[in-house]
Amino acid sequence: MNCRLGCGACCIAPSISTPIPGMPGGKPAGVRCVQLNSENLCLLFGSESRPAVCGGFQAEVDICGETSEEALINITALEQATN
Repeated sequence: MNCRLGCGACCIAPSISTPIPGMPGGKPAGVRCVQLNSENLCLLFGSESRPAVCGGFQAEVDICGETSEEALINITALEQATN
């Protein structure tokens, strides 16, 4: 599956423990990444300063569902299940 442009669920739902430019302590779950623009696109996409965990995320139907709302629900549930 290709990532849905403008979804942003993977930049909101999960926690990120590594530093992100503008978020040196990482990002808590459910908090919008400061690098996500108003169109829900990553400002660090393709940059070396993008965290490896972000670059490693692969969109999959089982995780991302059919809509951005479904993706946010699914990724939030995965985050809660792994804590």
